[in-house]
Amino acid sequence: MTTLLEILLVCLIGSSIVFYLTCAVFTHQFFAPVVNRAINAEDAKPPVSILVPVCGLDAGAWANWSSFCQQTYPHYEVLFGVTDPQDPAIPVLQKVVATYADRARLFYGLKPRGINYKDSNLSYLLEEARHELIVFADSDIRVHADYIHTVTSPLADEKVGLVTCAFIGYHPQSLGAAIASFGRCFDFIPSLLIARSLDRGLRCAVGATIATRKATLASFGGLHFNRIGSDYNLGKRAAQAGYRIELSRYVLESDTGHESLAEVFQRELRWARTIRFNRGAQYYSMVFCYGTVYCMPLLLLTGYANWAIVLSLATLTVRYLQVLTAMLRINCPRLLLWLWALPLRDALNLFVWFMGAFGQGVYWRGRQLRVEGDGLITQWE
Repeated sequence: MTTLLEILLVCLIGSSIVFYLTCAVFTHQFFAPVVNRAINAEDAKPPVSILVPVCGLDAGAWANWSSFCQQTYPHYEVLFGVTDPQDPAIPVLQKVVATYADRARLFYGLKPRGINYKDSNLSYLLEEARHELIVFADSDIRVHADYIHTVTSPLADEKVGLVTCAFIGYHPQSLGAAIASFGRCFDFIPSLLIARSLDRGLRCAVGATIATRKATLASFGGLHFNRIGSDYNLGKRAAQAGYRIELSRYVLESDTGHESLAEVFQRELRWARTIRFNRGAQYYSMVFCYGTVYCMPLLLLTGYANWAIVLSLATLTVRYLQVLTAMLRINCPRLLLWLWALPLRDALNLFVWFMGAFGQGVYWRGRQLRVEGDGLITQWE
């Protein structure tokens, strides 16, 4: 006799199959090869300021920070900012600035202007930036030599307020790093594309890279110093102000090094609670996205009934096809070496979502914070 729990699991699994298929379609469409317009040497290339807030010494720091200074773009500057004057990143940054003295500057000992140290840091760099076009960039990404032109060229259209980029680890060196890369490649980017379609345009930004203009940023309220998910909030406010937000096809490389599963969980729990506080009730609709995990309890409840086995195999097949589509279109073939860990990734997805569904605490760069209201943060007492 079919039980109510079995019916519920079948509904969840069926919805997940639809979700996986939708992810595959949107990923395929967005990243399908296109004929790029040849870059004209006479195209307008206004000067740009890249602003990089730094906290701690991430894996591959020298290569990451040097890549910002090795651009083919004609006129630009790179500003690095550090809050803590004792931060271990400072000696490496000083070496970067000495090596690229014609384009890089360093500011440290920047007194926090709020709970969000990252945006506080950026506010100082924004004041020092010499150019109208600005790019906020995370310190743990590595960029190609045409990065500036790629992320700023859409701003030639005045209707475009922000340009943003997703990111993954193309070459994970540990299980934790591979699991993190899986989450970004197979789940985050496809979900972002679905949200972009449902919202009839992107209504958020990804902190790894946000390109905009000073005047545009000021027009929708500038930086906020006491908010979690400030990148999301910037995109939300830009969209509300009538600007279009462009998601670049360029997926940045994030060097996740040899991070552990515990570190991945801590970060993704912070992201989950950030999404919950920013998206509200929509967060709970994600319960329909974990079909592969629901298959095991269904098999156990039904005593491995033939129909449950067929449904489970169909779910796994669709999920793996969706994953392979993402790997192909985003061009990250090295993730194939870690594909055996996909069930662990899926189980972690459900666990992170469940834990993110309640609670107010987040752990961010060595600090325990409390999230309140629609994303405001305070120091955990």
